[in-house]
Amino acid sequence: MTDDPDEVLVYADYVCPFCYLGRESLAQYREERDEPLSIEWHPFDLRSQKRGPDGEIDDSVDDGKDEEYFDQVRENVARLRDRYDADAMLGIDEVPDVDSLDTQAASLFVQREFPEYWADFDDALYRALWEEGEAIDDPDVLADIAESAGIDGEAVRDAIGDDDLRAEVFEQFEAAKQQGVTGVPTFAYEGYAARGAVPPEQLRRLVEGQ
Repeated sequence: MTDDPDEVLVYADYVCPFCYLGRESLAQYREERDEPLSIEWHPFDLRSQKRGPDGEIDDSVDDGKDEEYFDQVRENVARLRDRYDADAMLGIDEVPDVDSLDTQAASLFVQREFPEYWADFDDALYRALWEEGEAIDDPDVLADIAESAGIDGEAVRDAIGDDDLRAEVFEQFEAAKQQGVTGVPTFAYEGYAARGAVPPEQLRRLVEGQ
């Protein structure tokens, strides 16, 4: 009997460019490893400060992110895109402005009901937004992405309309905060964490201590 593989907890939001880039770094680290590495995904709401009690985004809320902030984001994204050879990634001004709430509900549903397909679905969601510029908050787009990953698209469409599932997504958002997660991506392993689109060598240190 072999030991269970190491497992990293990944807190992420599909609308975060650094989550896309963090996945690229994580993929490089996993390729370098001799042993498999398991991933446990947890949703995080990057726009929680703007989300009203009805679940809708209120863009009139000031979250402190001004044009200077976004200029810095653009600079950092361009730098990391080059570092991780993520040539297919669009710039942050080239992707649609989407709300990832339904996307994360769909991902949670697939993770639970179709776990063997979740990794492909997760990958397809990031690539649809950050490489193809698709509106991944559109139920039709989500259903098509599910179908492309081998999942029943109608099941996903039904799931995102489920109030209980949406409530569970919000519970997971709150649980992430209770775990001390304040930004994404956050990679956690056995009580230690690395936040941001950190390079593969930092992920190695997190997991292997070297």
